Amino acid sequence: MKVILIADVKGTGKKGEVKEVSDGYARNFLFKKALEKEAYSVSVNNLNMQKEAEAFHRQEEIKRNTELAEKLKFAEVAVKVKCGETGKIFGSVTAQEISDGLSAMGYEIDKKKILLKEPIKKLGVYRVDVKLIPNVTTKIVVKVESL
Repeated sequence: MKVILIADVKGTGKKGEVKEVSDGYARNFLFKKALEKEAYSVSVNNLNMQKEAEAFHRQEEIKRNTELAEKLKFAEVAVKVKCGETGKIFGSVTAQEISDGLSAMGYEIDKKKILLKEPIKKLGVYRVDVKLIPNVTTKIVVKVESL
């Protein structure tokens, strides 16, 4: 019997796959636990259309984030902080402060996407990585200035 899995089933397959299973296994286990539905031509067609739509949306998201990465390449974020006479900062510059600076420039970037290799504790110019999605990463310039 051909079935479409509604959820991941250990040893059988992943969600959204069309699998050939025995009739007894389908009726006695998968149907009872609502883990699958019978694979009719309409439901298989709907599944294929849904997969195509997901792939299209994924490509659009990659395209949108790639364009944003190109714009962010030229972004310079100025962060003003209190510091001592030697140029040492009281505390450190956080990803949240950089995210706020980007928001002021019109870019809504979550602080979790800003990757600081080490805390910024001195005045100066730094290159910081921004990971928008898994395969799209860019660098921005962060200028740490005194108040």
